[in-house]
Amino acid sequence: MAKEKKAEKKKRPTALKRDMQSEKSRIHNKQFRSRVNTAIRGFENALTTKDPVATKDTLSGVYSLIDKGVKTGIFKINKANRMKSRLTLRAK
Repeated sequence: MAKEKKAEKKKRPTALKRDMQSEKSRIHNKQFRSRVNTAIRGFENALTTKDPVATKDTLSGVYSLIDKGVKTGIFKINKANRMKSRLTLRAK
């Protein structure tokens, strides 16, 4: 059996590494914000059907996503509170 070589780590400048990390987090944050916006659209669709159970379920799902966004640093706390307040007003 032939010995397999391990892939050697490539030495990178710190600035390049930071650029790579920033790009990776930017893509992740963009995907998460897209999920939140899709959930908000689902909530608005539930409002048009006038089904109170579906509206309540989708609103709690949106709240959950927004809170996770705050916890991971994607949204600031005041923005999250403002979004949740406006969604609650629409539900009433």
